[in-house]
Amino acid sequence: MKLISWNVNGLRACVTKGFLDFFREADADVFCLQETKLQAGQIELDLPGYHQYWNSAEKKGYSGTAVFSRQEPLSVAYGIGKEEHDHEGRVITIEFAGCYVVTVYTPNSQDGLARLDYRMRWEDDFLAYLKNLEKTKPVVLCGDLNVAHREIDLKNPKTNRKNAGFTDEERAKMTRLLSEGFIDTFRYFYPDKEGVYSWWSYRFSAREKNAGWRIDYFIVSQCLQDRLERAEIYTQVTGSDHCPVGLEIRL
Repeated sequence: MKLISWNVNGLRACVTKGFLDFFREADADVFCLQETKLQAGQIELDLPGYHQYWNSAEKKGYSGTAVFSRQEPLSVAYGIGKEEHDHEGRVITIEFAGCYVVTVYTPNSQDGLARLDYRMRWEDDFLAYLKNLEKTKPVVLCGDLNVAHREIDLKNPKTNRKNAGFTDEERAKMTRLLSEGFIDTFRYFYPDKEGVYSWWSYRFSAREKNAGWRIDYFIVSQCLQDRLERAEIYTQVTGSDHCPVGLEIRL
């Protein structure tokens, strides 16, 4: 099974910048999006052979996720079942015979860490959600987790130490997630690879300088380790301030 995840930072804009070309070229079995920034009815995508699932934020032009799947899932769920968290369209879970696939757009802690306390509550509740899914079957998690886990995962770790996405608190939550029986698939295949990122600021010519962050992930339940075949970050693909990430796994 081939899976792709991409924070498109506004799907309507991304469509004008080659989204459909990459979608067709990738030929994925499951294609997940974050930050669609859409309400129902604001876009119609002609994707023959794919089932489409959308979760929009109540706030217009904000957040939002989508999943396009060749195979019709056994079930589809939106959100994580917590009132505090389920107004921003951040999570879609689809169920197959062998696993759950969860796409997530993790809340950003924002400038001045204004939303860090909320982010910490989200992290605990989201991990509990994943562990509850695991009681039934393994989990394949993908999306924009809004954290660079280790210093190797961003260009300038020292100057970003207290900035959103690289605080000690956020990194500790990622460490905890992995310690609870999950695998960062890119690091599984490339434990020491440097200079490969998935997000670049639009400012300061960051992408041209490759001054980026790796904050988009495929993370899987430990029991799926022997089924992992390939992890990829499509750094050459433009159309958003993020690039797509991918996973191939035998399911």
